Amino acid sequence: MGLQIGGRTLEKVAVIGSGQIGPDIALHFVKVLAPAGGSVVVVDISEDALAAGKKRVEKKIARGEKRGAFKPDHAAAMRAGLTFTSDYNDIAGAAIVVEAATEDAGLKGRIFGQIEAIVDEDAILLSNSSHIEPERIFAPLKHIGRTAVAHYFFPAERNPVVEVVPGEGTDDEVTDWLMNFYERIGKVPVRVGSRYGYAVDPIFEGIFQAAALCVEEGLGTVKEVDYVARYALGMTVGPFTAMNLTGGNPITQHGLGEMTERLGPWFGSPALLDTQLEKGEPWQVCGRGEKAEVEGERKDAIVNALRGAYLGLCFDIIDSGIISIDDFELAIDVALDLHGPCKLANMVGVETALGLVDDYAAGHAGFRVPKSLATQAASRKPFAPSNLLEDDLLLENGGVIRLIRIRRPKVLNALDNATYDQLNAAIDDVAAAAHVVGAVISGFGHKAFVSGADVNALASIEEPADGYAIAKKAQDLSRRVEGLGKPVVAAINGMAFGGGLELALGCTARIGVADAKVLCGLPEVNLGIIPAGGGTTRLTRLAGWERAHVLLRTGRPLSPMDALSHGIVSHLVPSDKLLGTAISLVAHLSRGRMHMPSTMVTADDVPESLPEVDIGHRSQAVDKLLSDAILYAAAHDKDDAFEFELRTFEKICGLKDMRIGVDNFVANGPRAKAEFVHA
Repeated sequence: MGLQIGGRTLEKVAVIGSGQIGPDIALHFVKVLAPAGGSVVVVDISEDALAAGKKRVEKKIARGEKRGAFKPDHAAAMRAGLTFTSDYNDIAGAAIVVEAATEDAGLKGRIFGQIEAIVDEDAILLSNSSHIEPERIFAPLKHIGRTAVAHYFFPAERNPVVEVVPGEGTDDEVTDWLMNFYERIGKVPVRVGSRYGYAVDPIFEGIFQAAALCVEEGLGTVKEVDYVARYALGMTVGPFTAMNLTGGNPITQHGLGEMTERLGPWFGSPALLDTQLEKGEPWQVCGRGEKAEVEGERKDAIVNALRGAYLGLCFDIIDSGIISIDDFELAIDVALDLHGPCKLANMVGVETALGLVDDYAAGHAGFRVPKSLATQAASRKPFAPSNLLEDDLLLENGGVIRLIRIRRPKVLNALDNATYDQLNAAIDDVAAAAHVVGAVISGFGHKAFVSGADVNALASIEEPADGYAIAKKAQDLSRRVEGLGKPVVAAINGMAFGGGLELALGCTARIGVADAKVLCGLPEVNLGIIPAGGGTTRLTRLAGWERAHVLLRTGRPLSPMDALSHGIVSHLVPSDKLLGTAISLVAHLSRGRMHMPSTMVTADDVPESLPEVDIGHRSQAVDKLLSDAILYAAAHDKDDAFEFELRTFEKICGLKDMRIGVDNFVANGPRAKAEFVHA
């Protein structure tokens, strides 16, 4: 038993420390491992800490079971798979050990000395440090090649970001495995170079310092600055509220003090924080529903100071080179739930952004103006971070396969306008590069290939012609993939819904994961629209109108086996074999060693009307137009069918039911049934 990932078997994982974050790390591990028969051991020398940690984890499991997040058998397996103990020897046999002790390099080193004497030589040793460089933590160890920092964020069982920080001696194979491992278990790993504080904490703690300085400089009270920061930076909660939630005052005081020497003279624990720690009280912030209205010049002063400090801190991290700009934008957005620096700079304008940083630096000694922001401002162009991960994979014959992965984890890789543009550019590059023989398109993570297209774009439609333009953008992308002249395989790693399945249907071939509960579907009718990115035409011709019309008119999702039987995928493979199989398939197709069977079919006898189908609550007006498009696709040339599909979507965008369906989705989510009026 155990989880198989990248050639390693995980039957047992250990977490050292049952304090503030260790039990939450253990909870996430056991959630993933328990269904495969795996176990998690939590070790602490304090019996009180063990009891408190166990109580907290059990409470969270019970809450998850009550909400339906965990089925009873899953929750039972999680409880059975967790052990809290003060005996270090119980970590023997653990494939991974995560240390989550106090932020003290000497203490961490001593703990790892104990760990190294107990675990097997191939066990991977990780520190959940928030600041300390791995070289300092693991210096006492004999085998540092298997060590790294894995920095989790609050709350560790739900916040998906993990900073993976290898040290100078960390084996490349270990770093690569960790990146794959964390992605496979539902996290969003970002690789960060070794530097004090890594990439994200200097921002989290730096925002707090900037907010505290705003209070000290008389720009507003704690409550006011905390409230305005939410608007200034797009934060869900303000920096003082975040300190209350995370219990972060002590570690922030220590971290900012260390950053003075290690990162620059602007950093330092504000007097306001020192005083608060002496009081031992939480920050006085707005309660639920409470507002701290600040208007006019006072609000502007706080907003400009916070934005100037934040943008300067972020692009200084980019200047350091410890993380890519795409990874950093993603990490800030997901881990801290605020506007990424590129997004904010583009919102205010890159030249204005530089001006804010210049002004802040002029008033705060030791604050640096980053070169990366100055260079972008000089270009007068917005930042263009990518939602794609691209990699070139060299084949034995010297050819190259381009791996394109869509990475928008907060929205399950849904396609927005920027991602469409980036995919078009990636396909253009594959077409133009003579050494690239084909491509694989997949999604980031294990939940979704692409969960759909951006519903917000549909909500912005003002007239039917707008709908035509939106659908054509999606259809054009899938047609460019289809007509590339080089094989493109969709590696469907999870849900492929709506625009995601339409993209996959344009590929040369599709393979899917065998262990997904639901693999794909075209659920557009639930929103009062139809698949118009090529989906109606392609599914009708791929599966035949007899089967396609039922799927299209009901929006019924398909299991992996259903997708295979309908000809949507040609192979089903385990998750850890998906990309390898897809790459191999592209290689064979590019060499002409195999051809995908032609499953594009049309009916010889297309009926004048489709058989009756129970469409439930769905719009009868939409169903009539969709049925016309299905019949047209079955009986006409594909190019003509594509255009008919677009014109049908345009008509639907003039219906009341389209607006009802889209507005209902935006307001209430995908599970709420729209009350269509059938007009």
